Amino acid sequence: MLTLETTIAGRHFDRCLMNAAGVRCQSSRDLDALVQSRAGAYVTKSATPAPRPGNPSPRMATMPHGSFNSMGLPNNGLAYYLDYVIADEQKRPGKTNFLSLAGTSLDDNLAMLHEINDSAYQGFVELNLSCPNVPGHPQTGYDFEATRQTLEAVFDFYQKPLGVKLPPYFDMAHFDAIAGILNQFPLSFVTTINSVGNGLLVNFETETVAIKPKGGFGGIGGASIKPTALANVRALAQRLNPDIAVIGVGGIMSGRDAFEHILCGASMLQIGTQFGYEGPAIFARIAKELGDIMLLKGYTSIEDFRGKLKTLD
Repeated sequence: MLTLETTIAGRHFDRCLMNAAGVRCQSSRDLDALVQSRAGAYVTKSATPAPRPGNPSPRMATMPHGSFNSMGLPNNGLAYYLDYVIADEQKRPGKTNFLSLAGTSLDDNLAMLHEINDSAYQGFVELNLSCPNVPGHPQTGYDFEATRQTLEAVFDFYQKPLGVKLPPYFDMAHFDAIAGILNQFPLSFVTTINSVGNGLLVNFETETVAIKPKGGFGGIGGASIKPTALANVRALAQRLNPDIAVIGVGGIMSGRDAFEHILCGASMLQIGTQFGYEGPAIFARIAKELGDIMLLKGYTSIEDFRGKLKTLD
């Protein structure tokens, strides 16, 4: 019998599809829709300690092959999301979901993690080290020493399952370097990739930039980043300890895209841009398309082909 089940750090998921933090997951209404969808799990909007309005509008634009944004972490604050996920665990015992954090400083992140560590929440935390769209704040994931120091400080006290969301890397030496650091810590997973940061979209008609924040610079998502996403999934799956799962995100619009991410080594898949355009129905559609591909190829579970991409040696 065909199954799309997956396991991360001993936690079971009925389906290997979920949303990506940032899209349609800010309010309890958004999260309720995800609970009721065919997604195998959900992740909350990346939280800061207090509610945050985000960057001024216009802060998002569509592209022929994706999306472009500089949202600036609009969210309802940690307390809002922590209350939601704890209540959801009580309503649905045994269901594991993801609470995303994206403090704009190490102190912010540590304070939020202390609060979560002391709470009743037992699910995963996705610590976002890759926010490219907050003016004045560099991405921690591109500073390898800062990444090490962050994880040392986190695991000095944090006792619950945790993973990190990473920016895209573009050099083999950087894949080696970041994996060498991540392998030193008891991470449950890594999520790769966040949007490709600091692109520029031009409005040809008005001869202006397309969005207001950061002088028009923003993050690129959607179909156009899939090759970069697949490379990061593949490179990290090859380098990370086997007990650190890879969650693949970037350019997933179809069952074929999902299949390719798994073939490169992903255990779970997050969908962002296309979920934003299509809504919760996307999870049923992609699950069917992925299942049809697996049946055609003679696979009954994602473990039959996960990480088994062949090279032309």
